[in-house]
Amino acid sequence: MLRGVILALGGVFLAQSAFAEMPAGDPAAGRKKANMCRTCHGIEGLAKIPIAPNIGGEPASYIARQLLAFRSGARTHEMMSVVAKSLDDQTIADVAAWYSEQKASASLPAGKTDAQAPETCVPCHGAEGIATMEDAPNLAGETVMYIDTQLKAFRGGKRTHEIMSDIAADLSDDDIRALAEWYSGIKLKIEKAK
Repeated sequence: MLRGVILALGGVFLAQSAFAEMPAGDPAAGRKKANMCRTCHGIEGLAKIPIAPNIGGEPASYIARQLLAFRSGARTHEMMSVVAKSLDDQTIADVAAWYSEQKASASLPAGKTDAQAPETCVPCHGAEGIATMEDAPNLAGETVMYIDTQLKAFRGGKRTHEIMSDIAADLSDDDIRALAEWYSGIKLKIEKAK
């Protein structure tokens, strides 16, 4: 577990470094530009379709890093790869600033406790699915389909990450399903930025 935390911290520093090279984001401009994102991710970042992640309340550096990865081809998705190719650095910074302005919170379902949370995931994603590290996404309220797809992508090498690739490599389909069901069962609330 300590090895995972040390690796995660290294990932945070890399993410901060990549984001530091981005222009400053303007949330108001990002709100206008986020209209292109609303069909899948919602204007406040609460996903509208089961294969899209909730992005409201994610750190700006995390959002920017994902958009840069889609733009460069380091990460691929049939829709996001096309969308991201047309985004310049300022648009990425503005959209990331807008979505990071939203406030994400979560609560466990009745009868569930933090002690029941998946031990493997808690150090980075939190027991309630609100990430504890800047390089990790929130998982609260994501659909089983989305989490399952992403974990299998890490396991199969379609997606790579210095921590997640190693973790997913050891997960069975049943493990993945259990993790996905835990986080999808958590109630996510996103409060709109003022």
